[in-house]
Amino acid sequence: MARPTTSARSAVPHSDGELLLGLLERVASDLSVILGHEIALGEVAAERARSRPAGAGQVHISFKVGLRHESGALRHGCLLVPLPMAISWTAALLMLTEEEAAARRDESALDPSLKDGMLELGHVITNALSTALAELGQAGWSARSLGCQGVRADVRPAFPYEEGAELLVGRVRARFQGAAAQELLLLLPPT
Repeated sequence: MARPTTSARSAVPHSDGELLLGLLERVASDLSVILGHEIALGEVAAERARSRPAGAGQVHISFKVGLRHESGALRHGCLLVPLPMAISWTAALLMLTEEEAAARRDESALDPSLKDGMLELGHVITNALSTALAELGQAGWSARSLGCQGVRADVRPAFPYEEGAELLVGRVRARFQGAAAQELLLLLPPT
């Protein structure tokens, strides 16, 4: 089990690290069950940031998250996944062969079946986040999918956000089906 670390840039209270760890572990666990292959996580690095970080070096898919409180408050965030990993997850969801999945990993224009599969993954991700929020004592909060969007390399993901507002940022290297580990970023407002 991965333990949270804190970055030198911004120390994070232990509860933030535990929250991000629990959320990412639940997402990985639920996706692993649905996809039939393990998503192995490394150490989770947690920080509080005052700007949305970008996915480095390659196109990413932003699985947009709406966090709703029972009081009616709605906050926004996302899970940022490198495109090749998001395609691998979608291929597993669609039960494509490994050869078909490998051929599609380098695609930059997604066909309707991959797009629909990614939208379905967004629902799995937010269902996992809702379950984890309840398990981690975040009373009254639930997550819902707000779709997904491609994000160019080194560009910050788009979601409703007031510049300078605080965000919880969880970074973790994840491995899926023997491919090289890639960094996932979970960006959420504090609850």
